[in-house]
Amino acid sequence: MEKIPFEEAKEQVELAMIRLALMHLSYSKILVQEFGEEKGKEFILKSIMEYGRRVGKRALEGHHDLSHYGVHSKYVYKEKEYIDARDIISLIDEDDFDYSKLEIHGCILAKIFKEYNEEDLGKLYCYIDASNSMTTNPETKAIHTKCVLCGDDYCQITSVETTEKERKDFEKLNPEWKNVDPLLLD
Repeated sequence: MEKIPFEEAKEQVELAMIRLALMHLSYSKILVQEFGEEKGKEFILKSIMEYGRRVGKRALEGHHDLSHYGVHSKYVYKEKEYIDARDIISLIDEDDFDYSKLEIHGCILAKIFKEYNEEDLGKLYCYIDASNSMTTNPETKAIHTKCVLCGDDYCQITSVETTEKERKDFEKLNPEWKNVDPLLLD
């Protein structure tokens, strides 16, 4: 069996991520056009919540929930660069891992959202992080402290405790759940 060179495999993942970004934008644009901005964005948020639930459930079943490479160009942790997310995952398992020192650079989806000048619709996709994390552990949420689509140079995520309201809103697909990640609010 022939092995594919790393760069070629990474490029193929990037192409798939570009297609995912374009699909998100396409569905989002149509929902906003058909139902108006407020209702359309509400439907998009609910869809991302459901999407995160499905991703999180698969993770709980032991499936990988994100490609190890090709989604982001690199990760920087304590000034050291990593290309393969598995290297970061092994660090996260350490007791002294500090999320505030992890930088996520070159998100392919954010690049496409910016290319199409659709940062607001793109930010709705970013709720996948909170949705996925709350599915795997309802007591905590992964939220952005920095986000490329909000004007930052890279993304940064931290894990904090959820409130009872956030858990109830998530369970009921309540659009008020968007407050879960304050940086992403319009």
